[in-house]
Amino acid sequence: MIRRLDADGVPKAVIARRLGVSRTTVVKAVSSSAPPRYERRPTETSFVAFEARVRALLEREPEMPATVIAERVGWTGSITWFRENVKLLRPDHRRIDPADRLVWEPGDVAQCDLWFPPVKIPLEDGTSRLLPVLVITAAHSRFVLGRMIPTRKTEDLLLGSWELLQQLGRVPRRLFWDNEPGIGRGTRRAEGVAAFMGTLATRLVLLPPNDPESKGIVERRNHWFETSFLPGRTFTSPEDFNAQFTDWLATANTRKVRTIKAAPVDRLAADLAAMLPLPPVPLHLGWRNRIRLGRDYYVRLDTSDYSVDPHAIGRLVDVTADLDRVRVRLDGKVIADHARVWARGMTITDPAHVAAARVLRQQFQAPRPAAGDDLARDLGDYDRAFGIEAI
Repeated sequence: MIRRLDADGVPKAVIARRLGVSRTTVVKAVSSSAPPRYERRPTETSFVAFEARVRALLEREPEMPATVIAERVGWTGSITWFRENVKLLRPDHRRIDPADRLVWEPGDVAQCDLWFPPVKIPLEDGTSRLLPVLVITAAHSRFVLGRMIPTRKTEDLLLGSWELLQQLGRVPRRLFWDNEPGIGRGTRRAEGVAAFMGTLATRLVLLPPNDPESKGIVERRNHWFETSFLPGRTFTSPEDFNAQFTDWLATANTRKVRTIKAAPVDRLAADLAAMLPLPPVPLHLGWRNRIRLGRDYYVRLDTSDYSVDPHAIGRLVDVTADLDRVRVRLDGKVIADHARVWARGMTITDPAHVAAARVLRQQFQAPRPAAGDDLARDLGDYDRAFGIEAI
């Protein structure tokens, strides 16, 4: 208002009288380039005396909590004010980790991860558990494959990976994993992983900590599953979950992805063309163990026990299992075949094995037949043996 009246030629004294302000205020307003505002003069705050010691602690540990720093330096004032000042100092002592824009070439990388749906799945014994879902995402096309598996142990991780790669029909040149104990950490590989990767002729890349750019694609898919797949669904078993998830992925892979401006199925052909073929030799995967069958005639796999034909008691048997079946072999012949259970601590019994054990037990408890009369010895033999002469 002051500037407008001055522009209309109204004298400054008249402006001051009309607006009820001093003439000095009018002069300052006319000569300024911005509206007047209150500005506090910079003064030394109470934090200045502690700043050097705070910086020394942040230099050694940039992420040290502000409450711990306040205790170390003896701060007794407002903790909120202290936090604000520490927050301003942290960027000066943190190491900078720039995030690169990665380019995913066709056929080069597939990102692997475990997704734990926040839904408990009913199992064979009536209990419910949170179970892992193995997810593989081709980085170039964003094509997603997934399957729920019983455990996150190496045997099940490799079985699940092989099943998903068979569905894909090709092998990516590199498989990215993020510190999963069943696969490996750092420079250590879990037992059997190196042989698996060698048979596939692919390369395993174990990502270092704090590297979300290299595995962000599959991790974002995991969040997408929870917001788009899970809502409103119920599951009666792991098989039911896998059936629903597979059907949903068939539709999800046809949806346009904003970052690549295309649907995964539209870019899948280029991805597959640059991948490696599946190995021509069969892969010997899964749970494998050789034990001597005891009188209990049960073998343990993971945490459950499975019955075996008791005729093999005392002999070495081979126990193998995949994601669906548990088999026991004696000299190459299958003597036990059970559906694998996902519940923990169950006992799976074949009635035929119990019947065979009953027959063997009855035979063992039956008395041995008495010796025949043909074993009678001539008493004269004893006389001759002890040197007694007949009178």
